[in-house]
Amino acid sequence: MAVRAAVLPAVGAPLEITGIELPDPGPGQVRVRLAAAGVCHSDLSLSDGTMRVPVPAVLGHEGAGTVVAVGEGVTHVAPGASVVLNWAPSCGTCHACTLGEVWLCADALSGAAGIHARTTDGTELHPGLNVAAFAEETVVAGSCVLPLPDGVPLVDAALLGCAVLTGYGAVHHSARVRPGETVAVFGVGGVGLATLQSARIAGASRIIAVDVSPAKEELARAAGATDFLLASGTTPREIRALTGRQGVDVSVECVGRAVSIRAAWESTRRGGRTTVVGIGGKDEQVTFNALELFHWGRTLSGCVYGNTDPARDVPLLAEHVREGRFDLSSLVTDRIDLEGIPAAFDNMLAGKGGRALVVF
Repeated sequence: MAVRAAVLPAVGAPLEITGIELPDPGPGQVRVRLAAAGVCHSDLSLSDGTMRVPVPAVLGHEGAGTVVAVGEGVTHVAPGASVVLNWAPSCGTCHACTLGEVWLCADALSGAAGIHARTTDGTELHPGLNVAAFAEETVVAGSCVLPLPDGVPLVDAALLGCAVLTGYGAVHHSARVRPGETVAVFGVGGVGLATLQSARIAGASRIIAVDVSPAKEELARAAGATDFLLASGTTPREIRALTGRQGVDVSVECVGRAVSIRAAWESTRRGGRTTVVGIGGKDEQVTFNALELFHWGRTLSGCVYGNTDPARDVPLLAEHVREGRFDLSSLVTDRIDLEGIPAAFDNMLAGKGGRALVVF
């Protein structure tokens, strides 16, 4: 049975919206009819080669939908169940997993090398980041689906698969924001908006949003920002002025550019924490001198998938959604179809909007 999908034929090539032939689910696999898929900057990074995966591939790694069929041995979901896709399932046995750091699982992306489907002319396709969510239906490993808790709208739940887990985890697991602390968030895209909401939930006393676009201010304040600054060469100085000349306790960088990582670092108080969520290219070099590392005593850390365990954190986030503390729909600035994905990529490159959501 053919379904429509967005296929990346080669690195740097335009996406092609075409029919693909999906196999029936084999042992341990699940077939899912997508309700929605988020368009994440990581998809753009896959298409332009910043992140390498086998091609041709069906992109899309943030999605939710309904189980259509399950293969032999799958018992945690059944046909008709609502599920969230998990693009980075943990193996449970590698060194990172045995340490409890499942977000660093050595085998998390091993499925991306497999054959996922074929085009109607027989060309073999890989699943971009395991789950191939830019399609009407997908077949994934059972470990890539998580039951969706009750009370969360299925379409909006797609955002739980990446943006929300990443932003929530950056605040609660990586930076470990404490009540009363001050926070700066650099970049008000989908992940940045989720980070702002998560900082508010954590009880931050002042939340400063920073972006290159003045159009992001309304989105940022709705998500919980108490202040909004246009990114410039004086941003660290402006943040210190807002925080008694100290700098914020925590900076979270959601862009992945050397200039914004450096600005986030300089905006953090002495002894504070700077967490880098954004995925940058190898040419984005950030430099520090030895004296400032000693003098400022700051912690600079990377953050993969929010340092989350999706099986643990999705139910926690669902509770926040049900109780009205986290608004998934506010992260969505455009609802599009498959044909709208290339335009959504262009918007991301231009620094526009929050999260585009492909609704099937």
